[in-house]
Amino acid sequence: MSQLSEAQRYKQVQRVFQRTLAANIAVSGSKLLVGVLTGSLAMIADGFHSAMDASSNLIGMLAASIAAQPPDAEHPYGHRRFETLATLAIGGLLLVAAWEIFSTAVERLLHGGTVEVTPISFAVMLVTLAVNSGVVLYESAQACKLDSAVLRADVVHTRVDIFVSLSVIASLAFTALGIAWADTLVALLIVALIGRAAFSILRQTSQVLTDRAVLDPEAVQRVVASVPGVESVSRVRSRGPSDAIHADVEVRVQPATTAERASAIVGEIEARLKESISGVTEVQVQVQPHYDVPPNRATLARAAADALGLSVHEVTEIVTGRGIALEMHVEVSPLLSLAAAHEQVSTLEARVRAAMPEICDVVTHIEPASRQADVILHSGYAALLREQALQIARSAYPEAQWSDANVRAVAGGYAVMLRCALSGEISVQEAHAIAEQVEMRIRSEIPLVQRVTIHTEPA
Repeated sequence: MSQLSEAQRYKQVQRVFQRTLAANIAVSGSKLLVGVLTGSLAMIADGFHSAMDASSNLIGMLAASIAAQPPDAEHPYGHRRFETLATLAIGGLLLVAAWEIFSTAVERLLHGGTVEVTPISFAVMLVTLAVNSGVVLYESAQACKLDSAVLRADVVHTRVDIFVSLSVIASLAFTALGIAWADTLVALLIVALIGRAAFSILRQTSQVLTDRAVLDPEAVQRVVASVPGVESVSRVRSRGPSDAIHADVEVRVQPATTAERASAIVGEIEARLKESISGVTEVQVQVQPHYDVPPNRATLARAAADALGLSVHEVTEIVTGRGIALEMHVEVSPLLSLAAAHEQVSTLEARVRAAMPEICDVVTHIEPASRQADVILHSGYAALLREQALQIARSAYPEAQWSDANVRAVAGGYAVMLRCALSGEISVQEAHAIAEQVEMRIRSEIPLVQRVTIHTEPA
């Protein structure tokens, strides 16, 4: 799939058509001139077909020019369907050419006619055969590179020319040997080849215009189902040309999934489909609640917090002697009084208990919400804190690779962030224990550090 912008891609498509147009005009003129002079019906038929090639090049150039235009009020989905219409027109031109050749062949069978075979007839056909072969190779490479449906249709159109030219050469050879009816027979063979190519193009184009499914639903389901948070995939639809596929999926998620979480799931589905399936340019995702799965307690707690305009993190289930307790950190406005904050959090606790009657207790930790993005500090004192934190980490666990230490200001002091590269063979539990040990040492040895965040990763 080409990584060019739409405007750049269609500009290159136009350039391809311009070059092939010049070749087809030269080839068509040569065939028609020699065919008329010699009376070869097969050569005239081939020349007429090459003229149709030139016409299809002009149609392709016009369609690429229109399709390159950005979406507007009248065409909010863009102008790409004009490329599909051009492909349809190319198929129609092939049918017209086939009918004209068929009519002339029938006329020759009914009333007869003579064909003059000259060396120049063979020369013209051999030259045009070489030109057509070169055009097919060039257009095929460009159609693949630019992923253009109209170029692919023109490749099919031009590829027929090679078989047609070979048939005309055979016709001339048979005629030179005295088998006059071979010219008409080859003309009818050309009609069959052109008709077959035309119906192939029209069939593919009609599938796009009638919104026929272009993706394997099971393949789409496998990609979508791999996204965390998706409980099931209830519908998959797809349509459009191979280079601009629109996918429409409906997924089921936990009933208490927040709008923010649902948006994250939708974004991940879109990214994975575009990355995994070539040609997908637009993905629409509908999210529905799934009531056939046990509720996720952390999701329910976040939903209750969202309804009150609060934010929660580190929601943890704790097994106690009385049952399961839910512990969470709740962020409130830093301007609130302790009494007002406690009232908000108490309301949250009551709603969580109502949503999950099976839990025995709700334990909350009130924290001030940050009103602006934290800024990494670069002062001399911050550099000193970074160096001290790195030294403590390296002395606590020298086997790890410690790096990327940053310091930012938080309420009552500073926060330190570290990156820790560990062996990829250790378990997550072991990595977490190492991080906790280092965090405690840094906070105990540097009192001004209020928070330590350690990102663990495989070395």
